[in-house]
Amino acid sequence: MDTPGEKKDKSKYVTLPVMEKTGWVELKKYEDQMPSPSEWEGLEYVDWKSGGDTNFAILASANGEHDPRGFWEHGKPDKDGVWTDNIERSQTIKKWVESVGANYGRVRIIKLLPNTEEETIRNLHPDDNNRVTEEGTGWVVRAWLQLTDNPESYMVLREDKEDASTEHRIALPAGAQMILDSERLWHAVWHNSDTYTEPRYALIASFESGPELQSWIDSQLP
Repeated sequence: MDTPGEKKDKSKYVTLPVMEKTGWVELKKYEDQMPSPSEWEGLEYVDWKSGGDTNFAILASANGEHDPRGFWEHGKPDKDGVWTDNIERSQTIKKWVESVGANYGRVRIIKLLPNTEEETIRNLHPDDNNRVTEEGTGWVVRAWLQLTDNPESYMVLREDKEDASTEHRIALPAGAQMILDSERLWHAVWHNSDTYTEPRYALIASFESGPELQSWIDSQLP
């Protein structure tokens, strides 16, 4: 799991006004062709824990290797991602990422085993997206595309981990899309173990804030 770095003054970066109030935007369900399970099953996954019992298939990394670590480990911000060989089997997913039109960094598929609500609250965490983002450039946020159909599982968001009154939940049917300032928000997915026995899969991609990302968000609003 990433460990957030020093808190930054976001006024020194390009940000999106649509994200300012809550730090998240729930988008409409993806309307184009959804990837088939063959695009995420059988990929090379690495054991990397983030918000539960998780594994990741790395689709784009800092250098095209199957490396889940932050891009700062390679001396670069979380932008200008390089496709790994996993992407050869995930062409519909690649199309989704590129259709956003913004500069992308880390692109990964997360595999999460079922968990309890209590475990999810314990696992709430912020991400570390902007450790070496240069001032004057776009603040890095993350977008999610839900791949498996899990309408009784939820993305749990809190402004303050210890304050349940700041919580918001987003249901996760197949095709659910959202964008989060995941460095600001504490978040984790409750993949409801009372309902599901199989893993939950979703695509996570880092994008640079700017007019291109804003245009895509506008096109995906309900």
